[in-house]
Amino acid sequence: MSMYHTILVVDDDQSIVELLRDFLENDQFHVKTACDTEQAWAILQQHSIDCIVLDIMMPGQNGFELCRRIRGDSNVPILFLSARSDDVDKIRGLTLGGDDYIVKTASPGEIVARVKAVLRRTTSRQPMERKILDYGRIQLNLTAREVLIEGGKVELTPKEYELLRLFAEHPRQVFSYEQLLAKFWEGVGDRHTIRVHLSRLREKIESDPNHPQFLINVWGVGYRFEGV
Repeated sequence: MSMYHTILVVDDDQSIVELLRDFLENDQFHVKTACDTEQAWAILQQHSIDCIVLDIMMPGQNGFELCRRIRGDSNVPILFLSARSDDVDKIRGLTLGGDDYIVKTASPGEIVARVKAVLRRTTSRQPMERKILDYGRIQLNLTAREVLIEGGKVELTPKEYELLRLFAEHPRQVFSYEQLLAKFWEGVGDRHTIRVHLSRLREKIESDPNHPQFLINVWGVGYRFEGV
């Protein structure tokens, strides 16, 4: 059932990490691991992750804070893993955007089953979705959340990927600064925020970022994607 999904397990207890990795890999999942939230965040910037199993109580930044940070960029499924069974933590986790809450007394087999369940829910939301957006030099593999430039994979941050996907799914449609701020920054920020992110994205996908062929600025209005 894994379909080559990649799971990120985040926990400062190495014995739990290794146990979950063994069970997940036995079910043909790819597994990446992190012992704290900063290491987890670095992995998320570099790899396409399909689901996160996230411990709550860790040294430094806790799992709730990492979830809030992730939800600013991504809707990747998050399953909280906690030693506590009280409703307060469960409610807080789900309110922050968690997809499930698992007490650590659960067996590894149950945790794997919960991972499969949340992946079934999230991957079935758009059954008619196009899998590949092909614009010649640029291709987006929506299933793998990968971007290829002339056949080579380009690493994008979650927000950069979502921005590019929006434009690529709506070629030649102009998106205003206000629309982009509302969709990706909950209306918080200004035009400079958008310009900085799109400038970084152009650096990664354009042959000449100073003379872009794909992400075109519509002066005074916003941006559009030219599917050339």
